[in-house]
Amino acid sequence: FGVQDNDPEVQRVINRIQPFENVRQATEMAREIGYKSVNFDLIYGLPLQTMQRMEQTIKQSISLKPDRIAFYSYAHVPWTSRGQRLFDEKDLPTAEEKMALYQLGKQLFIESGYNDIGMDHFALNDDDLYIAMKEGRLHRNFMGYTTQHSAVIIGLGVSSISSTGDAFAQNSKTIHDYYELVNAGNLPVQKGYFLSDEDIRFGRYILDISCKGKTSYLAEDIDIINEYCLPQLKKLEEDNLLVLKDNGLELTPLGRNFVRNVCSAFDLYLHRNKADKEKRIFSNAV
Repeated sequence: FGVQDNDPEVQRVINRIQPFENVRQATEMAREIGYKSVNFDLIYGLPLQTMQRMEQTIKQSISLKPDRIAFYSYAHVPWTSRGQRLFDEKDLPTAEEKMALYQLGKQLFIESGYNDIGMDHFALNDDDLYIAMKEGRLHRNFMGYTTQHSAVIIGLGVSSISSTGDAFAQNSKTIHDYYELVNAGNLPVQKGYFLSDEDIRFGRYILDISCKGKTSYLAEDIDIINEYCLPQLKKLEEDNLLVLKDNGLELTPLGRNFVRNVCSAFDLYLHRNKADKEKRIFSNAV
């Protein structure tokens, strides 16, 4: 369930009115009809969020005992998301305040019996996600952490992403274009990309870091890593986020809070397209 935040003022400003009682009813109904695992998506860093409001949202959510909680960082990208232009950026928490919101959430989850799975996710002891992490079977796809290692993911609906392992494609981002293509008997795909062997190998490094907190390099990639990745990795090591090994790296406990920053070091497109680095595409990591 995409809860995001339970505070009425926060819901109003992000135009997502969803009373907590509705969440309670939906959760109870899901369990009554047989769902074995219920996940809540919460977001920190939203406009008008405060420590008090975040604590209230988390305590209300925990009271329903969801089996998993995804605690996502709000991505502020008004240049691509028109809805984010409806509020003033001064209403957003600062980077320091945003990190404090995350640390508060993490503390409350762990105190309530949830385990830190890694980037964004928390799960109870008897949930399959936690068991998979303990057994080294954890996987991650476009939607987040999962226990399923399917090579094929089929995205249904507006803007959803499909993957075949060596290629991915995204559906049209507007209702109009999506239905126009579907009604004409066509796949509603707007754009896609075929992965090279190099893409697949470096994707594996990112997956290992995300799921296992460490990775080892292949000999054929050492020169590329030394040229593009190592300068950033050394800076991250200086910040005590990771430890560099002879042929790989391992995250520190502090580094597990900055998995995205470490993974970005292996984004070759980010390194090679320096001419476009002034162009805003992605949100800030914090």
